[in-house]
Amino acid sequence: MGGDRCAPRIGLLSQRSMFCFFTLASLLFIISWLSILRSTGRPNFLDSPLLTNSKFLGVFDNGVRNRSNDNVPRKTILVKCGNNKDRLKVYMYDLPPVFHFALLGWKGDGKSVWPDLRTEVPHYPGGLNSQHSIEYYLTLDLLSSEFASNLDGRSAIRVRNSSEADVIFVPFFSCISYNRFSRLNPHQKGTNNNLLQQKLVKYVTAQEEWKKSGGRDHIILAHHPNSLLDARNQLWPSMFILSDFGRYPPNIANVEKDIIAPYKHVIKSYVNDTSDFDSRPTLLFFQGAIYRKDGGIIRQEIYYLLKEEKDVHFSFGTVQKDGIGTATNGMHSSKFCLNIAGDTPSSNRLFDAIASHCVPVIISNEIELPYEDVLDYSEFCIFVRNSDAVKENFLINLVRSISRDEWTRMWTRLQEIEHLFEYQYPSQKGDAVQMIWQAVARKVPAIRLKVHRSNRYSRFQSPAEKHWISFPLPRNFP
Repeated sequence: MGGDRCAPRIGLLSQRSMFCFFTLASLLFIISWLSILRSTGRPNFLDSPLLTNSKFLGVFDNGVRNRSNDNVPRKTILVKCGNNKDRLKVYMYDLPPVFHFALLGWKGDGKSVWPDLRTEVPHYPGGLNSQHSIEYYLTLDLLSSEFASNLDGRSAIRVRNSSEADVIFVPFFSCISYNRFSRLNPHQKGTNNNLLQQKLVKYVTAQEEWKKSGGRDHIILAHHPNSLLDARNQLWPSMFILSDFGRYPPNIANVEKDIIAPYKHVIKSYVNDTSDFDSRPTLLFFQGAIYRKDGGIIRQEIYYLLKEEKDVHFSFGTVQKDGIGTATNGMHSSKFCLNIAGDTPSSNRLFDAIASHCVPVIISNEIELPYEDVLDYSEFCIFVRNSDAVKENFLINLVRSISRDEWTRMWTRLQEIEHLFEYQYPSQKGDAVQMIWQAVARKVPAIRLKVHRSNRYSRFQSPAEKHWISFPLPRNFP
């Protein structure tokens, strides 16, 4: 009797044990499967909110990350827990100083290629030279990333092995080379700027990194519209960092492969701005060269339309005779600041206006703007088509129609985003230097696609054919 009563209980216990065993085995299988997928870097499913927010998976994942004695490859562990996971990895050529800091007068010790920034930071010249000083700040940022104790806020770091890099940085100070060394000295066949460009092309195109990618993953700075005039047609597969595309044919530079970077503003930032709509007496401000060529002809047309308006300041101005101080005071006391196309579509006037919290009025059909893929300029700028701007009374009526509340919203937004356009050393989180690196990082997948596609048949080409594939000429190449 007793044995018969226990039999059902034993059967029930066996069923429950089998169920628990099956459930546990299934759970372990799922966890193992998820772990394998994570290690292979497949993001589509594993990065979904369901999994990334799972407490259980988080606990398991932390357990895997904290194991240091398992057989997981070291590189995988670094990818999972290293601080550099999301940072752009940049390999920088050790170009001789004549291409960079020696152009600023840095002498060095004759042995080191780079200054030791912990003891000496070479000075970049001020005035209008500084508006194209992007090359200086990006190079400083890479150099300092190697000894910085805290990498928080950094978007890029320097790596010493090019095979680990996302991009290759060419540290040629092309803008200062143009500004200071473009005059032809007696008994010279070419300027020092021309000679440097020739040497640069010879050096860069001889590097294995260039040959491997055809230059597609190289970053070259030519922020001044006239910089790199001789070398750009030979280095065009690279990613150029420019102020605009005004003096480039679209087959040499375009928004698909290149980066537009802000000018460094030359007027003083409006610190502790307590102004408001009523305390800025000037409605519309412009000070600069009025008579320009090419697309800048529109400046003089607008000047004649506005010169009689009492609350509009539209005058000729230069950096001489305290021109920067006058412009600073004028922009700080104006509601709106005109940014009109000149010889090229852009100018530093836009970034002077942003630093002044003076709402920019942009009249330049061909202008390209920095990091516009992540920043909506319509929140703090007014855009006017060239054809509308030259209509009688159109521009002045448009500006007068903007209400106090609408202006205040844009003025507030200018103060929120102004740091995105600030160049400084040391660089800070979210400033112009970090924003440019982030813009470069967003181009990396497209660069890799081009490089991989170019490698499809490279194993089966003769050396001459490989060279042709690496350096294809653009359409309509002159």
